[in-house]
Amino acid sequence: VKSLEDLAAQGKVREKVYGKQKVYMVCQSASDELTDEDMAKLDTEIAEVQAELTQLESECRSKEAALNGLTSALTTEEAEKQLATASKEVREMEERLAQIKEGTNHISPDEKEKICKEHEIMKKTYRKRKRMAMEVVDSILEGYPKSKKQLLEEIGVETDEASDFKPPTDR
Repeated sequence: VKSLEDLAAQGKVREKVYGKQKVYMVCQSASDELTDEDMAKLDTEIAEVQAELTQLESECRSKEAALNGLTSALTTEEAEKQLATASKEVREMEERLAQIKEGTNHISPDEKEKICKEHEIMKKTYRKRKRMAMEVVDSILEGYPKSKKQLLEEIGVETDEASDFKPPTDR
């Protein structure tokens, strides 16, 4: 406010008071007026500067697009790492394919051993359950007047022989 009052005292700014409010305006003297020629020059300068601004903005956009393209692309080190990883995977898959084509070593020895152990457990369980079922049938047969075959038919039990099932054998 003091600066404006000082300028008003020097005559560079005009001050109008409206009640408690003050309005400051720049003094426009007759010597400051522009001729039509000056206005035309300023208009052409403005047009030139705006054209230059448009050109610079388009250059800036194209350079930003190029920069974004470069930053989103892989670096040489990253590309080499990806290539090494992909090459390693390809070699491993080719080795596995060769083993499969040869028909040897389809499963690892550990897997084979695990499968054999599970098979043995299943065989023992099968034999145990069959023996228990036959013991129950034999105990029922003690007081049953008909034959074993008729009893099994009557209660709906199918034997291995009747269903052509071949139980696992020891190797």
